[in-house]
Amino acid sequence: MGESGKRFFDFKDEVKEALENGKPVVALESTLISHGFPYPENLKVAGEMEEIVRGYGVVPATIAVIGGKIKVGLTRSELEFMATSRDILKASRRDLAVIVAKGLNGATTVAATMMVAERAGIKVFATGGIGGVHRGAEKTFDISADLQELARTTVVVVCSGAKSILDLPLTKEYLETMGVPVIGFGSEELPAFYCRESGFKVDYVVNDEVEAAKIIKVMEDLKLRGGMIIANPVPEEYALSMEYMNEMIEEAVRAAEKEGVKGKKLTPYLLNKIKELTGGRSLQANIELVKNNARVAAKIARELINTKK
Repeated sequence: MGESGKRFFDFKDEVKEALENGKPVVALESTLISHGFPYPENLKVAGEMEEIVRGYGVVPATIAVIGGKIKVGLTRSELEFMATSRDILKASRRDLAVIVAKGLNGATTVAATMMVAERAGIKVFATGGIGGVHRGAEKTFDISADLQELARTTVVVVCSGAKSILDLPLTKEYLETMGVPVIGFGSEELPAFYCRESGFKVDYVVNDEVEAAKIIKVMEDLKLRGGMIIANPVPEEYALSMEYMNEMIEEAVRAAEKEGVKGKKLTPYLLNKIKELTGGRSLQANIELVKNNARVAAKIARELINTKK
């Protein structure tokens, strides 16, 4: 990070100390707090993810923009603010400079969280599912900025694949074109967010955090730019079937089209509609998969530090 850019960043003390002393840190996004889960589940999940990471001796760094400051690590009151305020924009790459310059508040998406994490020196990031190519994108060109960010930003993203509401074959093809490795964590099949299977194979499989850290270290040593996906399936007891979810998604997509919902509002609308249609089962699966991803990310971050000793 250049000297001029440092003035926009505000590091929480425990994150700053960890980074300065070579301790493991995991980045967490704030969009799932402000736009992903309803209150009070959002605050509860955010706190649980941080505690899970700490339980492995790793420091959590939830990232957000508050009052124009890029926060790397949030206090409890800042987490509460992100969970309850209605005055929070969705911040992706294109939005970050505007939100900072205008002194606004922003919940960072996967793309923006990756950008901030890389500039802060954080290697591993845990989230729910990445954005991707939307259904019907051959007409709308609706493709998430997350995919471009994965191609150019050197951060490891632990996620449960891409969100089920997306066009998964095109999303996987896009990642392959951009040279982003998709590695299954104990799974040969690409998970599809609420579902453990998608019908599509991952590029490679690792069985534990030791194997994952070894690959990340080799990528660093070879100076290979760009991100990596560690695709970690939702725990089996909370998983929903692909056939069932496709029915729910198709119904939600039809509702969105009928109401003319597009752009940034589409994903939150679809996720909320699916929650209604599944009687809350999708919400429970979402909560459990993000917690599980925080667990795996923490183990990988800790092991990555061990490989450098």
